[in-house]
Amino acid sequence: MASTGSAVAARARRTDAPHRARRRLAALAVLALAALGAVPAAGSPAAATTTPTATGTAAGEGTFTVGILNDVDSLNPFTGIVAEAYEVWGTMYDTLTGTSEKDFSTTPALAQSWTTSADGKTWTYTIRSGVTWSDGVPLTAKDVAYTFNRIMKGTYEQTNYGSYVANITSVTAPDDTTVVMKTKVPTPIMTRLLVPILPEHVWSKISEKQVKSYANQTDVVGSGPFQLLERKNGQFIRLKANKGYWNGGPKIDELVFRVYGNADALGQALKSGEVDFADALDADVWQSLKNTPGVVAYAAKYYSFSELSFNTGAAIDDGTAIGDGHPALKDKKVRVALSYAVDRKALVDRVLNGNGTPGTTIIPPAYTALHLEPSNPYTFDLAKANQLLDEAGYAKGADGIRTMPGGGKPLKLRLFPRQESEPSQQAARFIQGWFKDVGVAVDIKVLAEDNLTEIIGRGEFDMFLWGWVVEPDPDYQLSTFTCANRSYKDGGDVFANLSDSFYCNKEYDALYEKQASQIDPAQRAETVKQMQQLLYDDAPYILTWYDDDTQAYSDKWTGFVAQPEGGALLFQYGTYSYRNVERKKATAAAGGASSGSASSGGGLGTGVLIGIGGVAVLLLGGAGALLARRRGADADRE
Repeated sequence: MASTGSAVAARARRTDAPHRARRRLAALAVLALAALGAVPAAGSPAAATTTPTATGTAAGEGTFTVGILNDVDSLNPFTGIVAEAYEVWGTMYDTLTGTSEKDFSTTPALAQSWTTSADGKTWTYTIRSGVTWSDGVPLTAKDVAYTFNRIMKGTYEQTNYGSYVANITSVTAPDDTTVVMKTKVPTPIMTRLLVPILPEHVWSKISEKQVKSYANQTDVVGSGPFQLLERKNGQFIRLKANKGYWNGGPKIDELVFRVYGNADALGQALKSGEVDFADALDADVWQSLKNTPGVVAYAAKYYSFSELSFNTGAAIDDGTAIGDGHPALKDKKVRVALSYAVDRKALVDRVLNGNGTPGTTIIPPAYTALHLEPSNPYTFDLAKANQLLDEAGYAKGADGIRTMPGGGKPLKLRLFPRQESEPSQQAARFIQGWFKDVGVAVDIKVLAEDNLTEIIGRGEFDMFLWGWVVEPDPDYQLSTFTCANRSYKDGGDVFANLSDSFYCNKEYDALYEKQASQIDPAQRAETVKQMQQLLYDDAPYILTWYDDDTQAYSDKWTGFVAQPEGGALLFQYGTYSYRNVERKKATAAAGGASSGSASSGGGLGTGVLIGIGGVAVLLLGGAGALLARRRGADADRE
């Protein structure tokens, strides 16, 4: 059987949690200029402070520990696909431009300014001077040109970043501070090129064949606000603050990401002080923290979605069929009927405890100018679903299970929720019941995200539950449904690409190309909405929900910067909180936590073996040795 390589980018990248694995999806963290935080309203996170107070210890003291439920699948930016990977890359590498914490607008980053030609097809970026890589080598425009040219000329490298370079014809660096990019047609994403800039003197020694297995977790050279110190797979990632960072050194000394096997363990770790911040908590765990002394529970409005994805007919990019998906799911009539058999509001209420909204289209409501509320929405209506399946010729047998028209293959479908996501497993059980009511049998099998990624890439599935974190510019998310982004062959092996439903529609592809060259925001928004309606009508996905990002943190820390107001404190498009967070001075001066309250999670602790829910989980100072997938969380692909 052909092997499958890692897929996809920020599926943002994938997520659940709110990305994340596919989730945060994306979760793609890119660097932007620091901004002063506004004074928060009561109950909101504290605003960032720009200078230490006269009392207390100096800014920069201490280690800030973030608890995560999905491990980073790879520190190689060409390989990883989970949101957590994008988050860590964002602390290690810079991008050309950044994203404002206030409104997602473009801000300078490595490119301190840029201009475009009268015809909109030549872009000139002025790269800031004085930036150095972590090994002391100067970062120049030549590193930028190398990174983009490697993606443009590569195959594997385009999996995560191909959509950014699709219209670019050449990238040159005429001198150390100038990058010139030429495009086929004017394109609106040239200030949204969220590509980690890599050091040419390191990566040029790694061939395209080698890069597929390159871990990038020892002697890592980056330019971001943090530098990798140590990584233990399934346990933790430890980074050192770059105090000489061009955009202002972080106030903390170290940043640690610790992996936990489940949300209950993560919630307990926050209470005990093993971690300072808990991300992507399950609804019940987050609820239990709301009245915990020393803990601030925060529900962020997030830019992600979760979905039930169908195998609409797996094929590689040239149309050659692969996989073993159920043939009934190639039929749009079946997918539409099943869209009426999912009670999205019930999922939000009963799986998320109300921390979200029912899903509709793939651009979340957070992006108000681009989001579409579809016409003729699929309301929960089991009678309608049964009627549509009857009319399409899928008759019920004596056992109540429908068969293909003419008495063929029974409609028995496999559904894969994710091991790392309790919400996806809960949603699977609800969906199983509703589909049974319309004559469709569902066999649930829980899979680890890394295994699921492989299976999806080979097309060996019927349905799965995951999600995406969506970037401020819609191009990347829209590209995941194009025919060209189906899996591909390289050297006889099948590699997953961005598409996970294998949706292929020439009308959609034409609209994708159209929006990619529309400079006028209103015209482009109209095209993007047409694309959302087309996807909604064809139903390669059933969007289950837009979930809130349920985060919590120790009240011994301040300086968090939300993106935007009311939005996420971490897993942003930027490193605002990581560079501004600091321990409250009074707490630091008092010598740590008082009796009975959560202490700061500074060290990595001692490994212990404990039982959680009857399953033995190896913990290092409470960090579960378990893994995750790219995309968002539950939105979480991602």
